[in-house]
Amino acid sequence: METTLLIKNMVCPRCIEAVAGIFAGEKLEAKVDLGKVTLTQSISEDKKKKLAQALSNRGFELLEPGKSALISQIKTLIIELVHHRGESLHENLSTYLSEKLQQEYTGLSKLFSAVEGMTIERFYTLQKIEKVKEYLFYDELSLSEIAFHMGYSSVAYLSSQFKKETGMTPSEFKKNGQAKRRSLDGI
Repeated sequence: METTLLIKNMVCPRCIEAVAGIFAGEKLEAKVDLGKVTLTQSISEDKKKKLAQALSNRGFELLEPGKSALISQIKTLIIELVHHRGESLHENLSTYLSEKLQQEYTGLSKLFSAVEGMTIERFYTLQKIEKVKEYLFYDELSLSEIAFHMGYSSVAYLSSQFKKETGMTPSEFKKNGQAKRRSLDGI
């Protein structure tokens, strides 16, 4: 019987490695993805408590099914989409999330806003801005290439959204704001 566990703060490939190591240390066969772990067997409550403690010691949180797990799934899907997918979204974010989570977007949006104090769209925008900062930091793409890659309709729209969120233009950021990047789980 398969068991799926949701893990909060698992936002990057190194996080996946760390979590996989915890499960391997407990001699559990697990498939680890961003935000979730799928076990090929069920586990006891004692084992689950031990895993929760080991995860907590490394900065992760084992989520119980319910509202906080759903919020974590929304965040994980957005982080994966923006930072790890390698292509921009070709459909509405609302459609993407509804299909992935098999729930109506209106309910997801209300829950997210109530718990997080910001809309899903704002969280998505903040993630995109962090990815733009990363591109600017490494200076490998032009601003128009970044805009295209991130799914912005124009460089002007990217620049105005970037300035609105950071208080500086992308060029100003490149000159002096590179130290102002945030960790993904801090957004």
